Amino acid sequence: MSAQLALLLLCRLMLASLLCLALPAPTMSQTLSRIEPASWWVGMHQPELQLMLHGPGIAALSPQLDHPGVQIRGVTRVDNPNYLFIDLHIAASAQPGLLPLKLMAGGRSVIQHAYPLQAREPGSAERQGFGPSDAIYLVVPDRFAQGDPTLPARVQLRERGTDRQQPGARHGGDLAGLRQRLDYIAGMGFTQIWPTPLIENDAPDTSYHGYAATDFYRIDPRFGSNEDYRALVREARAKGLGVIQDIVLNHIGSGHWWMQDLPAADWLNQWPRYTETHHARVTLQDPYAAPSDRRRFTDGWFTPGMPDLNQRNPLLANYLTQMSLWWIEYAGLSGIRTDTYSYSDRDFLARWSERLMLEYPRLNIVGEEWSPHPAIVSYWQRGKKNHDGYVSHTPSLMDFPLHGALLAGLAEPDSHDGGLMRLYEALAHDFVYPDPAKLVLFEGNHDTPRVFTALNEDVALTKMAWAYLAVVRRIPQFFYGSELLLRSPRQRDDGAVRADFPGGWAGDAADGFSGAGLEPAQREAQAWLRALLNWRKSARVVHSGALTHYAPEQGLYLLFRHMPGERTLMLVLNKNPQARALPLERFSEMLKPGTGASEVPNGQRHRLDADFRVPARSVLLLQLD
Repeated sequence: MSAQLALLLLCRLMLASLLCLALPAPTMSQTLSRIEPASWWVGMHQPELQLMLHGPGIAALSPQLDHPGVQIRGVTRVDNPNYLFIDLHIAASAQPGLLPLKLMAGGRSVIQHAYPLQAREPGSAERQGFGPSDAIYLVVPDRFAQGDPTLPARVQLRERGTDRQQPGARHGGDLAGLRQRLDYIAGMGFTQIWPTPLIENDAPDTSYHGYAATDFYRIDPRFGSNEDYRALVREARAKGLGVIQDIVLNHIGSGHWWMQDLPAADWLNQWPRYTETHHARVTLQDPYAAPSDRRRFTDGWFTPGMPDLNQRNPLLANYLTQMSLWWIEYAGLSGIRTDTYSYSDRDFLARWSERLMLEYPRLNIVGEEWSPHPAIVSYWQRGKKNHDGYVSHTPSLMDFPLHGALLAGLAEPDSHDGGLMRLYEALAHDFVYPDPAKLVLFEGNHDTPRVFTALNEDVALTKMAWAYLAVVRRIPQFFYGSELLLRSPRQRDDGAVRADFPGGWAGDAADGFSGAGLEPAQREAQAWLRALLNWRKSARVVHSGALTHYAPEQGLYLLFRHMPGERTLMLVLNKNPQARALPLERFSEMLKPGTGASEVPNGQRHRLDADFRVPARSVLLLQLD
């Protein structure tokens, strides 16, 4: 009896199964085009795993599995007959191996798939995420360094080749180039690397940035392979560097394979006509916000080329959660950075963050909430008691409020409510955060003007910003090339901000990695930051000490870090065009006249007495005796 006839008879006997009657009959030539996740592990905290299978007419088939400790607990079929979702229960007693998954029709196996169930690396669940003792280096991989010049020509995606003269084109940076520069990054004093998204972005143009995924489980082949990525993480870890993966939960690229065959009508947030988000993120907390405004923020598309995902669909929500877990386990990550964090459904975000933290209690997740208001950013941090009862499990957020205040505080003239007072008052808002030390403070990123440009190409002000990042109660993040004083337009210009790192390509006139061809100011700034960050690695008072600061007066701002058993650290910012004497009696709670001190990072000795003066337009970082 043929498989088609067997299925027809079976369906006639099962009159109650309307779904079976509606599905196309399978044939022995049917194929499984995708199964995601592509693999899993024994010993995960949650024993359930949901597989997404895709193939023509695959929903008509029935799954079977015979492996000790692994059971099929459920099967879900959707309105698209080309998808089948299988719920597995993986007991603690299950052993690693290849699961013999069979898809049956009429008592016959139509498709067979050996599904990899692997052993976890020792200590995987207890992995240490990034924290206040770390310093993060953000890189745009396409613009950092090229290790394999032949790679772009070998890749068959829609945007092919490279053109370094075009800001929006691919420039050819890759994983091989990043791996070759790990010693440079570690030598600079960084302890974590955050690459912008590396997964496949198969778009006809402007595909280099990575924020429009077309395959959630594949490293973009123009960067390298999945195994190349794992090798990067392993080699980085051996050099004392963790890797943070940038994941987008809110949207995909219009070239995603789903767009050719959506699993369900509600897989995307769809409107009668194209509707873009208005970016009014405050609507989620605004007690007076119109429901339509809230919906447009979360459900509107990010751009015409970035369809908005509907995380209220439980199958999609589970898919995104498992995808995040898969990359952490597969690649050996130390953390996740989540793009456009609040644009996703907030109930989904609560469940997503809880699941990740249950699996990896010491992991860190940092969300991007691009708001200048501490009350809005703090809403999303773990431990916050919110007015509406919302509970988040995400430990960290990008500190956009303090970032904006830092740049304004240094660039603006000082006044009773401007300049350094802006910075002082922004830090004073730490009372709204459940754990301000876990926030990530940055001097710049891939969406903002270069810090050197924002601070009027003033080296002294740039050093003040760097020292502040290194000392304040935060996790500091620096943007690649900042150490070389790279410039950009003042207005937003993504292609120009994400410029190539000098020396990342053969034939570059200057080499930021070796120092060859750099201007004297670039070499000096790079050396200064290198010394500062390498000192910071062992500065326990910065990692976990208390903070006391004094309201700015006469262009001087003082901040102290202190803890029992450690030397007190004093940061002095002097924006004045002349040297200033310190009014020591004002700071008597933190220091005594005549106290000795060592300057960071050069070790120069000072004595803080009535004759001590802070040099004009300078930053002074002192360890007190």
